[in-house]
Order: sequence, then C-alpha cells, then structure tokens
Amino acid sequence: MRVWIIKSAPYEENVKMKVSKIYSKNAAYQKFEVLKSNRNKRYKYNEFLVEGVRNINEAIRNHWEIASFIYSGENKLSGWAKEILTNVETEVNYQLTPQLMADISGKEDTSELLAIVKMRKDDLSALYEAENPLIAVFDRPSNKGNLGTIIRSCDSFGIDGLIITGHAVDLYDSNVVTSSMGSFFNVPVFRVSDNKTLFDFFDKMKNKFQDFQIIGTTAHREKPIFQVDFTVPTAFMIGNETDGLNRAFKERCDVLMTIPMSERSSASSFNVGCAATVFFYEAVRQRSIKEA
Repeated sequence: MRVWIIKSAPYEENVKMKVSKIYSKNAAYQKFEVLKSNRNKRYKYNEFLVEGVRNINEAIRNHWEIASFIYSGENKLSGWAKEILTNVETEVNYQLTPQLMADISGKEDTSELLAIVKMRKDDLSALYEAENPLIAVFDRPSNKGNLGTIIRSCDSFGIDGLIITGHAVDLYDSNVVTSSMGSFFNVPVFRVSDNKTLFDFFDKMKNKFQDFQIIGTTAHREKPIFQVDFTVPTAFMIGNETDGLNRAFKERCDVLMTIPMSERSSASSFNVGCAATVFFYEAVRQRSIKEA
C-alpha cells in the first residue's frame, strides 16, 4: 500500500515524503532481495543496496543519488536515522515490519536503515583532470574482499581512480561495498569490459602527460619497487589474484616491478590487497618527499 504522509514529531513538520508500507514479501520486497543478491537484476534497475551507518553517510556526503530508504516503522529510530529520513530527498521510502527488516538486513543485529542507491556511469574522462595522476588498474578481480580492500587503500592514499577490467566480481555487490568501510563512495571506480577501451585511455593519458608511465606489478623477481620513480604520472597494473597480469597488459607496461621479500620467507607472494597498499604507500611517500 502506498500513501502520502506529512511528517510530524519526532520528525520535522511540514516535510512531505512518499512512503510505501510493506507487510509481506510482495513485488517491492522481492526487488530488495534481488538488488542484494542478483548481479543481473542490479544492472537492470541500475541500483544497488547499501547497509551500514558509515556507508550510508559516505554515499550522502559524496552526493550519490539515493532512490529510497528502507526502515521498520515499528522500531524506535535513532536521531541519525530520523535526520536522514527528514533531510535526504528520495523518490519513495519503504516502511517494513520488523520481521521483514530483519530478513533483508545482512547483519545479525538488524540495521535500522538501508538505502537503495543509483549506480554511476563509467566515465574515464574524469581521470584526465588530475594534475599528476596516480591511477590503479585491477585486472579481473575475483575476490570481493580484495576489491573492497583495494578501494579502501585507494581512498587512504588519495589515488585518483581505480579501473576494474574484464570479467570480475561485481563492483556493486554488497560484500564489496561493506568491505570498503565507506571508501566505496569516495573513490572514483570504473569498469572496463574490453582491452581496447583501456588501451585507448592509456594512449590519451600519454598524449596529455608526456612522462605518463604504466607500471606492472608482479610476484616474480623484477625491478624492486624502491627503484621506480612514482613522482611522475603513473598507472599501476595490479594482476588477478590467481593468474597475475595477462600477457596483453604486461606488453603495455613500461616497467614490471615487484616487492622484495626476505630470502628466508616461505611465502611466494603477497595478498593482492596487501601488495597494492605497499605500492600506493611508496608512491605517496616519494611524492611527499619531492613536494617537501
């Protein structure tokens, strides 16, 4: 049932909000379920489900378009939730029973508020505007947690953008968003399905930035990371967790580099999220020294 209501105490007065009350697992509720679990349906609707205080706050702070909020009208909402429902404009909000809210929430302690957020376009042209670009390219990520971790590291070190190539885990999967700890909404992330689009982008970057370099990362003994100059415009090529960089990507790299490991180490390589964090740190360290 869909009704128009005027918010009254404890909400601000005279604020009109469109609310749909849901008492069963009807068509609207089933849409919530597929946004959470079905990759193809997410892209059909061009929307994804977001849960968690930090994620919702960051989505709002970074001006992502919020289509709807989902909440339980029978539970006592916090001041935070009330303020968001009052101040963030949406198409329609959904009020669920406590049981339905518990069913759709991915947390043991049911969230009081979920958001349906609109996806953004994959427009690489935004990366041309950086003064001294530092870009990461993740080749066919296969693990949701690793992708979320790298997004978080990109955010931590001020990477200008992350490009995901090929057949990869879904960027908008709830586990990716959650594992980024809010950074998902603060880092420009772009999906590129074919090599030509990526290589055309590299060519344009090289035309604009004469010293633009493409640095491939590898677990094999190549040029040590501390011997590479990251103070110039740079794109990191980070390999797939299992297969590393594909041959076409290696051939486009100007340099292949590695993180030196202890001779006594029994590990053959770093976790891809850990390795990417080390690469980003070294780049930022070198740039901070140059600017000092």
